[in-house]
Amino acid sequence: MINDMQNIKVLVVGCGHMGSAYAHAYKKIDGFELIGLVSKDLKKAVRLKKDLHLPLPTFNNIEEGLSKLQPDAVSINTYPDTHCKFAIMAMKSGADVFTEKPLAPTLEEAQNTIKEAQKLGKKLYIGYILHHSPAYKRFIQLGQKLGRPLVMRMCLNQQLSGKTWNTCKNFMKSVSPIVDCGVHYVDVMCTITQAKPLRVHAIGANLTKELPKSTFNYGQMQIEFGDGSVGWYEVGWGPMISRSASSIKDIFGPKGSISMVKSRHPSDTADFWNNKVLLSHSPETNQKGEFITEDEEIDLANEPDWNQLCELQQRYFLKVIKEDIDLTDNHQCALNTLKIVLAADKSIQTKEVITLN
Repeated sequence: MINDMQNIKVLVVGCGHMGSAYAHAYKKIDGFELIGLVSKDLKKAVRLKKDLHLPLPTFNNIEEGLSKLQPDAVSINTYPDTHCKFAIMAMKSGADVFTEKPLAPTLEEAQNTIKEAQKLGKKLYIGYILHHSPAYKRFIQLGQKLGRPLVMRMCLNQQLSGKTWNTCKNFMKSVSPIVDCGVHYVDVMCTITQAKPLRVHAIGANLTKELPKSTFNYGQMQIEFGDGSVGWYEVGWGPMISRSASSIKDIFGPKGSISMVKSRHPSDTADFWNNKVLLSHSPETNQKGEFITEDEEIDLANEPDWNQLCELQQRYFLKVIKEDIDLTDNHQCALNTLKIVLAADKSIQTKEVITLN
């Protein structure tokens, strides 16, 4: 057990968008000591090292980083098909692990990795960053008050080009967009309704010759829940994707609706988190059938920006290690959401409705 006064020496594996954000967070957080960077593309690690202004050792493989640095914790921010392999290597070396979601491309691999963490007595914290967002916590809380059944509509379409599109094309060799982003929003739906998911149906399309025919860069899924609630999730990646419906976060039920929408009074910043409000609608009407109250805007001005949200997540990872927090709920969340999005993937391939066990 690491004592409260001891810094956690952390090795960052994967120096792309998320790895870079977390490396900056570790630099800022008292209690962490960033000791090294790993990237298959060593140039990325070197660039991040310069950006951090720290004299860090860099490696192009995790084995060397673990052997030479012997970290207390490892942050894994690589493609999903490497998460489990790297997590097990890190835990066997004696480190606690933070890993980006999804934990694995298959449910069996995810289950085996969680069992390995339990056997080794190491922390395996799987990153569901929306758990740390005040806006999403409020969105879920208000959604749960809308009665049953609920209709939950979520989408995250991303118009991509250049290096980001190239990264995502490589990413799709590991998992589909509906699996990668889907775990977040399926988790939101499951948390809101608290009902058992029963059936999943999904459709998808390959919109580019840059990907194998069996791959799809656009997908949408529908979930039926045991309380009669239904959920819809849509995702698309690529240079051809429309920006007109890039983000929809919407819940409605018998008692009204709650939506996460663009602010009518946007700030100067283009950051997503600082340009959103929650819009609450009541269905109550007077004798003429007219709405009694106007829709209410709930300001999200104090919502942390992206980098602050990444920092909040890593502060919790520090707390997990220092306070020996039980991660059963985190692991169950990872397995449940992965099971649902993999069922959606299967539905696209088989063109069938998938019944969940």
